[in-house]
Amino acid sequence: MASALHNLSNYDTTTVPDGNGWKIGIVVSEWNEEVTGALLDGAFNTLLKHGVNKEDIIVRFVPGSFELVYGSAVMIEDTDVDAVIAIGCVIRGDTPHFDYICQGTTQGLAELNRLAEVPVIYGLLTCNTMQQALDRCGGALGNKGDECAITALKMIKFREDL
Repeated sequence: MASALHNLSNYDTTTVPDGNGWKIGIVVSEWNEEVTGALLDGAFNTLLKHGVNKEDIIVRFVPGSFELVYGSAVMIEDTDVDAVIAIGCVIRGDTPHFDYICQGTTQGLAELNRLAEVPVIYGLLTCNTMQQALDRCGGALGNKGDECAITALKMIKFREDL
């Protein structure tokens, strides 16, 4: 559903599993830090709200969104996380660079999600304008970081239930 029709921070709290005892990795792009920092805050605080202990949230930074794939892979390989949330923001410019970064990062995270032992949550904003990004990192449309945290908890529970 398009986020313009759905606030990213609105959800039924009764459907969210308790995260106590789970370890979550968050890999965050430094590029567009105003946006990615707000997304990180949303994810981090939502995880805490749903029982994940502060010491069980591992946050690491990578230079840009393209590096989210490698950063997430290393996090899975070198830690015992139950899920990884990849947070980034790419804003369209005047060149096709936007398309290459968005496509490569999306394909890389999708492939990693398919192959990894733990869920990899897609938290990449791909926006035409800075205003669209701001609307999705705590602005008019909520915070995609909240949604990513909820998705991580639900996917861990999904796997546990199998």
